[in-house]
Amino acid sequence: MSILVVVSTPKDWPLAMPDVCVVSARDYLIDPACAGHGVTQVFNLCRSYRYQSLGYYVSLLAEARSQKPLPGVTTIEDLQSQNLVRLLTSDLHGLIQVALAPIKSDTFTLSIYFGRNLAERYDPLSRQIFNLLQAPFLQANFVRKNDAWHVQSVTPIAIGEIPPPHQSFMIEAARAYFSGRWPRPRRRYLPRFTLAILRDPDNTQPASNPAAIRKFEKAARALGLATEIIGRQDLARLPQFDALFIRDNTFINHYTYRFSRHAAAEGLVVIDDPVSILRCNNKVYLAELLPQHNIPIPKTLLVHRGNVQDIVPTLGLPCVLKQPDSCLSIGVVKAETLEELNAQVAHLLEKSELIVAQEYLPTAFDWRVGILDRRLLFVCKYHMARGHWQIIRRDAEHDTYEEGPTTALSLDEAPPDVLRTALRAANLIGDGFYGVDLKKVGERCCVIEVNDNPNVDAGNEDGVLKDALYHHVMDVFATRLEHHTGHMT
Repeated sequence: MSILVVVSTPKDWPLAMPDVCVVSARDYLIDPACAGHGVTQVFNLCRSYRYQSLGYYVSLLAEARSQKPLPGVTTIEDLQSQNLVRLLTSDLHGLIQVALAPIKSDTFTLSIYFGRNLAERYDPLSRQIFNLLQAPFLQANFVRKNDAWHVQSVTPIAIGEIPPPHQSFMIEAARAYFSGRWPRPRRRYLPRFTLAILRDPDNTQPASNPAAIRKFEKAARALGLATEIIGRQDLARLPQFDALFIRDNTFINHYTYRFSRHAAAEGLVVIDDPVSILRCNNKVYLAELLPQHNIPIPKTLLVHRGNVQDIVPTLGLPCVLKQPDSCLSIGVVKAETLEELNAQVAHLLEKSELIVAQEYLPTAFDWRVGILDRRLLFVCKYHMARGHWQIIRRDAEHDTYEEGPTTALSLDEAPPDVLRTALRAANLIGDGFYGVDLKKVGERCCVIEVNDNPNVDAGNEDGVLKDALYHHVMDVFATRLEHHTGHMT
């Protein structure tokens, strides 16, 4: 098997081709055969890509399985924001004017099937939109204002919504794309030499405290990088910079992801990049990815409405339940009894088609390993909050929290298997800046999660390296900028 077409129901796909297998979304998520290494590409033709829907998880797990999904999760997220779509397609303004000049009405809809349109004259425009927003079927809507055409929206087309007169052409376009006869997209990078640091001054739990931000700025200046602190109101200013460093807590449905995605589309050097945010912010992805590469994690079960009864036989009680996009201990609960388990599972499944259940591994502290550019940077012990099973203890009634202390160590003081396992896990995500959390119980070393945007607070993570930690981070920015510049001259 080399190509897998995933649909909401198999009857949605009318095309039979050699080396193309059609499966339902639910079978793809739960059938171990679909995770096999014989699959080289997954075409996700589900009826909905809504966040945490079955279609969303098909692309997410396909990325975890290294199966090259179309669309990828980055594209799915892009298509949720029409403001971002318009920003991404803004460079096509001239091409749009030429392509749509003969149109007499003030609105126009372009159906795009694997980068092609029924009318060959629209293929150049269709291909460019497909290059930017790589989903199999797209509908681009244009409106004419002040004698110029503008992108109003680009949305995915569900396979069941393809008009009957278009279906034979869609099949032809799919066959051409599957066989490799349609060119694949390219990306561009536009290097510059100024660094924007994104942070929210009102965040009570930022990724870096004010003292650390000042140290980052000082290290950047020493390397010849101009810095500016920016906020959520500065999205349109990103093209003024050559790099973006996000120092606010990242989430998918959040302004930080929009900044990262826009910056990457503009060719900026970005930490954290949007792919890292997407991958690290979903525990389902990590639960699928890490075992695929023989990286140990706690005993884990991906829970859906059809296997809730398997949690206790598989994991026992107590166990830990996680909503896929949990962060800073929010959305992570411990179920002590069957009644607690059923109530918490029902609550979490209201928000997501899949959640993560794991065995409970009590420890006095978690290991946190900081990794940047595929290299070990720092290591700490994150101690549990006083009298609590997590690092952060929250009081929802009073909207307060308490954190356990942080102890920084040299790399030589950490167990070698902790460092080795953390580095292997982070390298599966990318070459960004990651904080890998692990537990060590006896001889057993397990990855709990891989975090993008790890904390760097003055007085905590920098306890051993001091100012050298900030210099290392800024040096990666400088090196990447120089590398991009060298490729452009």
